[in-house]
Amino acid sequence: MGYKTLCFGFSCVLLAYFVYSPVPENIEEPWKVRFMDALIKVTSLVATLFENIGLMKYEEVFLTASAIHLTKPISDENITVIDTNFSDIPVRLYLPKGTSEKQRSAIIFIHGGAFVLGSCKMSAYDDLNRWTANKLDAVVLGIDYRLAPQYQFPAALEDCVFVIKFFLQDKVLAEYGVDPSRICIMGDSSGGTLVATVTQLLQNDPEFKDRIKAQALIYPGLQSLDTFLPSHREYEHGPILPREMAIKLASLYVTEDKALPQAILRNEHMPPESRHLFKFVNWSDFLPEKYKKNHVYTEPILGNLNASYPALVDSRLSPLLVNDSQLQCLPLTYILTCEHDPIRDDSLIYITRLRNVGVRVTHDHIEEGIHGALSFTRAPVFLHLGLRIRDKYISWLEENL
Repeated sequence: MGYKTLCFGFSCVLLAYFVYSPVPENIEEPWKVRFMDALIKVTSLVATLFENIGLMKYEEVFLTASAIHLTKPISDENITVIDTNFSDIPVRLYLPKGTSEKQRSAIIFIHGGAFVLGSCKMSAYDDLNRWTANKLDAVVLGIDYRLAPQYQFPAALEDCVFVIKFFLQDKVLAEYGVDPSRICIMGDSSGGTLVATVTQLLQNDPEFKDRIKAQALIYPGLQSLDTFLPSHREYEHGPILPREMAIKLASLYVTEDKALPQAILRNEHMPPESRHLFKFVNWSDFLPEKYKKNHVYTEPILGNLNASYPALVDSRLSPLLVNDSQLQCLPLTYILTCEHDPIRDDSLIYITRLRNVGVRVTHDHIEEGIHGALSFTRAPVFLHLGLRIRDKYISWLEENL
């Protein structure tokens, strides 16, 4: 009994410590953000402890915690919700019930979670996709791709590509009453990474070129070469997405070798032969002056990691690595960024590069925003910011899809 009391007391002290940790002054609903940030950091500490004593792997603690947010496919008076499979890959469909005089638009949704966590069936995403289907009278398709570390790169990408190509078949679009000229692919965080890569791959595939009208990326991660961008340094400790936690989880998509995340934390993970790739992600060239502040660009240290991971130099993992000729054929693009987000600068670089080659880009930047807010739209983890992001994204879809 005394041991349990001690553990409980220690947990309360940790939670209180993190709750009272400072957050940027202009953050909306700061006490809610502090509390959620504290819960995430305490969970990370518990996960580290459990892994060190051999009780549970680090990512399994987060998976266990997130499992309570999974939902059943519940239809309502406006939307029929169906869980099915495209081949062996689980998907969730949201189909408007009313009749329509014309074919409907479609949104293909790819969830975030550092390639390790999450599901399109989680409550916040289910709410988002249900709302989208209702507001736009659109068909929405969510993809439950395979997760790391059980399935590593490029498994998640392969699942998304397969599902989207399956859905884009004329007979499938006709079955769901979808207009083949009004299809958007959307994703948040690592889901945004997958959207960027899938869209690039489809545009380079003669059979599917120009089949996607638009892509929408919500605070995506777009490169893994340089982890010392200004936003990485400014928001190393979050809120919501601490740099160390993000790297520990996302590294599992490449390997379970603990040497990789440690090297990434030091920005010493890239091989010597990758030097030519840094021209695509050099923030001193592409980052708007406003976000450079007093930071000075230094090239990452190359060749310090003994192991070799081809994924690190693969544009399918880091979609910022493609050349300009591949970018210029991309469709209409929406990107939303949040100021207080460690991976903010990935998007800002991508926006600059896309605009430089003539791609039509709409950029919404939320000065008081934080990473992951779209996942916090249902009690008890409710942020008005999440609803604002949702509404901005859907307003753009209404005007452009």
